[in-house]
Order: sequence, then structure tokens, then C-alpha cells
Amino acid sequence: MVSRFVYPNGLRLLAVPMASTETVTVLVLVGTGSRYETRELNGISHFLEHLMFKGTTKRPGALDISEELDSIGAEYNAFTSKEYTGYYIKCAAQKLDIALDLISDIFQNSKFDEQEIEREKGPVKEEVNMWFDNPARYVGTLYDQLLFGDQPLGWDIAGTKEHIDSFQRADLVGYFGSHYTARNTIIAIAGNIEDANLPAGRQGVKIKVQSYFNNIREQEKIHPVPVIEHQIAPALKLFHKKVEQVNVNFGFRALSRFHPDYEALEVMSAVLGGGMSSRLFVEVREKRGWAYRIGCGATAYHETGDFTTAAGLSTDKLIPALEIIVAEHKRLLEEPVSARELTKIKDYIKGKFAIGLELSDAQASFYGEQELLEEKVMTPEEKLAKIDAVTSENIQAVAKEIFRPERLNLAVIGPDTVKEDDLRKIIELW
Repeated sequence: MVSRFVYPNGLRLLAVPMASTETVTVLVLVGTGSRYETRELNGISHFLEHLMFKGTTKRPGALDISEELDSIGAEYNAFTSKEYTGYYIKCAAQKLDIALDLISDIFQNSKFDEQEIEREKGPVKEEVNMWFDNPARYVGTLYDQLLFGDQPLGWDIAGTKEHIDSFQRADLVGYFGSHYTARNTIIAIAGNIEDANLPAGRQGVKIKVQSYFNNIREQEKIHPVPVIEHQIAPALKLFHKKVEQVNVNFGFRALSRFHPDYEALEVMSAVLGGGMSSRLFVEVREKRGWAYRIGCGATAYHETGDFTTAAGLSTDKLIPALEIIVAEHKRLLEEPVSARELTKIKDYIKGKFAIGLELSDAQASFYGEQELLEEKVMTPEEKLAKIDAVTSENIQAVAKEIFRPERLNLAVIGPDTVKEDDLRKIIELW
């Protein structure tokens, strides 16, 4: 059972004992990401993430940090999303103190050395180049631009190379000081730990965290600017690039994470593109061989979201494949999902969910992200109960709510043989 603690300064801890593992994961989540940025500072959350492993007062250089973590065989990394940034260390359970000491050190005492800042601009710009050169990823950037335009949710997480070059130490220190604060931070620790309520044994995770995170900054949370949505017709964005495969994101503005029908949306995404027996996989790949990659998923933010089919399609079969994608979406409006298919899909979701929570890092993420983004914690059993409660009628109702022309968006990356007029005919089918 997960234990939740709130310290006097607002820092929150989630401790998740797992008797079946010999590992422990310490995950620190901060409520900041690209949607918290200004236009001038777009990309700073991601750039800051890169600098957090570059040295502290206690561990002056990047090698001091990496050598210490490598010496205990730890897995460690960081990531930045639109709504949060995370840092984690996964190691043998008996090395928990080392993990806590190190991750609390970089969180509280990173130096942001001028030379390191200038040096790291190179790798971060190369990361931007890498994502631009990956059409399957870059089509998602174009899709977000369609959905949200020139506002934070529409900007790329990494920013532009011009933004990266412009960052100064004062920008980074200021952003770090105002966003990396106690009330804006979750510590999630999952794995082979003692009962978090007990001061015995490993001294209790609660006491350990309080001891290590004893210099954390305190101030009120900063909230992002609410997204503005004003789409009135289907939207299209086509980017010509010399590639052998056309990558598409076809989808609709959808539901926030707080919407009561969100689980119905998740089940619907699995019906369309959740596995190798899902409708789109069978129709586009198995029956016709027009794609290697095709799937469907829902993304939820605080006040909005999207429901998206992503695929890499044979160039000469792009239009008929898109016609099938449109037809399968329309089928959900016209025909209830059968009881047999619904049972299969729910079992698929429950099986994937169980497999996904086997590891300590997955448990830390499951609980930590809920606490950070929703300020509540649902157990796996409670989540699966919500999935089980979804009916065929719920799915059809949510399909009717979101599958509308004024919510439809299509982003495409392909060679110059792909014509905008042909794509416009597809979205006009709606």
C-alpha cells in the first residue's frame, strides 16, 4: 500500500513498498515543463534538465556524479515533458542512501557552471537536429502546432536552436529557483523499502527524505497560462521532406485528464489501435501491408487533450490508408463495440497494465505522476475498476463528443509527391 506524506514546506513523498524486487527507484518530479515557459525561454526546462547532472558543490563535475552512480550499477536519467520534468535513480535496494544523497544534491545544489552551460548547448542543439531528422517524432511537433498554435502547448519541448544559444546563466538560475521548489515537487520511492511509517530498519523513508532534502527552496507554486482553443474547421499541416515513408498524425481534440469519460477514451484508443489485433492494425497492416507502424492513443493535459492515430505509411498507399483510418473512426459512431470485442480489449488493457507495473521505476511513475498532475492517488485496482466500468455505450458517446469536424487535425510529413489537395479531400470526408 502506498504511503503519502506532506512535509511542512509542502514537499510531498509517496513511498511504495514492493516485496517482490531487490531494487529501489527514487523519482523526483517537478511541476514544470515547456508549457510553463515564455516564448523567449522556450526550451529552458529541457536545457535545465541537461545541466542537473553537470556538477554540484559536493560533486564538482559531471564525471564525479556519473562515476558514483556507475560504481553502484545504477540506472539513471532525466526527462522533460510539456507539464513536468523528472529525474530518477534506480539501484539495488541497499544503495538507497547513495541514491537519495546524490539526487537531493543535484536538485538542491547544482552549480550551473558557465563553461558547462556553453558546452552543453552543442549536445542539446544536436538533440534538436536528431528529432527534426526523425519524421515519426517530428510529425508530432507539427501536430501540436496545429492543435495549439503559438502558445506553450504548441511549442516544441526542446525549443529552437536560437533559443538554446540565447540562454544565459541568469535565465537558468532564475527558472531553477522559481520552479524547483518544495510545493512543486514530488518524491516517489518504490521498491524494496521498509514500511515508510517506521523509523526503524532503514530509518524510515519519510525521515530519510526529510534529512536529505533539507535545503529545498520554498515559495508558492507557479501555474501555467491556460490554453486557448478556437478551432472551427478541420486543420491540415503538410511538411515536405525527402523520405521513403509518409508519417501521419490523424486525430481530434479530446478530453482532459479530469474528464469523467477519460477511461472510455482509453478503451476506445485500444479498440482502434492498441495492439496487433486492433482494428487499424488489422485493416492497414495485416490485410493490406501498407504500414509497419500504426497505433492509436490518448494524451491528456490539465484542461484539454487529444486522441490520435499515428502511422508510417507507404507513400503510394497514403490516400487509401487515410480513407480506411477515417472509415474506422466513423464506424465507432455508427456501430456499438460488441460485447466480445469489449471484453478482449479490457483484458488487453489489464494485461498490459499489470506487466507495466512489475518494475519499481514503473510503480514510482504511476503514483508520482498522479500526485503531481492530479493531486490525488488512485491504486491500480481503482484504475482497473474504472476500465471495467466502461460500456459500449460510453465509447460511442465519447466518440460522438470528440469526432467532429471542428476538432479534426491532420499532420503529414512526406515527399513532394504528397499533394495538399489530396489530403484536404480526406479531412473533408468528415
